[in-house]
Amino acid sequence: MEIEIADYHNTRHRAGIVKLMAAYALDPMGGGEALPESVLTRLCDALAAESGAVSLLVFDDDDAVGLLTALRGFSTFKCQPLLNIHDVMVLPEHRGQGLSVKMIAVLEAYARKSGFCKLTLEVLANNVRAQRVYQHCGFAPYELDPSQGAATFWQKVLN
Repeated sequence: MEIEIADYHNTRHRAGIVKLMAAYALDPMGGGEALPESVLTRLCDALAAESGAVSLLVFDDDDAVGLLTALRGFSTFKCQPLLNIHDVMVLPEHRGQGLSVKMIAVLEAYARKSGFCKLTLEVLANNVRAQRVYQHCGFAPYELDPSQGAATFWQKVLN
C-alpha cells in the first residue's frame, strides 16, 4: 500500500478520487445516495481551484482504495491556519488494515511541516468505528470550557 498526495490534474489521481467519492456517497456513513455525475465530473477541477485543498490517496498497486480530503480553515484563537478533514474513506474490502490511521499520520506530518496549528474534523454520532480511529489518532471533541460542553457541528443548506 502506498499513500500519495493527490495531484488534481493527474489522470490516475483524478480517477481514484472520483471512484472513491462515488463509493463513499453510497455508504450509509456518506449519506447513502449517489453523487450527481455533474459533481463527480467537476470535483477534481474544483478541488484544484481551492488553494487550501489537499487529498491523500491510498493505492494497492494501481487500485485506489482509500481517500482523505482536507480543506484549509483559520483559527481566530490561534491566529493561524488549520486543516479540516472533510472526507475519510476506505473501501470496505480494505478496512481493518489501519489505512485511515496512516492517512491521518501523513496529513499530520504535512500540516506540521506547512505551519498549520491543528487538524479538525466532523464525525457522525453513530459512526463509532470512525470515532475510535480518530481517538486513536489523538482527536477529541472540541470544547473551550468543559462546563460548557462539547461543540456540535451544524449546517444550513443554501442550495
